[in-house]
Amino acid sequence: MARPDPSLLNPARYPFRHQITTRFSDMDPNQHLNNVALAALMEDGRVRFNVGMGMRVTLGQRRAMVASMGIEYLSEGHFPGPVEVFCAIEAVGRTSWTIIQVLMQEERAVAFARSVIVSIADGRPAPVPDDFRAELTGTWGLRP
Repeated sequence: MARPDPSLLNPARYPFRHQITTRFSDMDPNQHLNNVALAALMEDGRVRFNVGMGMRVTLGQRRAMVASMGIEYLSEGHFPGPVEVFCAIEAVGRTSWTIIQVLMQEERAVAFARSVIVSIADGRPAPVPDDFRAELTGTWGLRP
């Protein structure tokens, strides 16, 4: 994945924010947050974003599955400072949507992630429901 456009690192563009406390076990021997910990922090933010959107209710009998995820590590993060994960919908396709996230610590971008989520019914990709699509692009979309 290419480094993100600098405009995507502005937390004001994201409609969802979640603060997470870092743990001592998140550090590596170099005394910074390791890449596995950063991926877990992104996952926690993405799941809380999904809950905040009411995705379980809106998707009904469909499930949502992560089809792909890429992370760009931008700077070092450190324990014990908390991090904030900002999330937004970047795009919506016929059966999928893309979530982008920026993880910040002390007003500095530490990592950027882009995940493609697929709507699944009966074990196959299924169209995103129209009401959910409207909510994704409206309420939860990336701000200008």
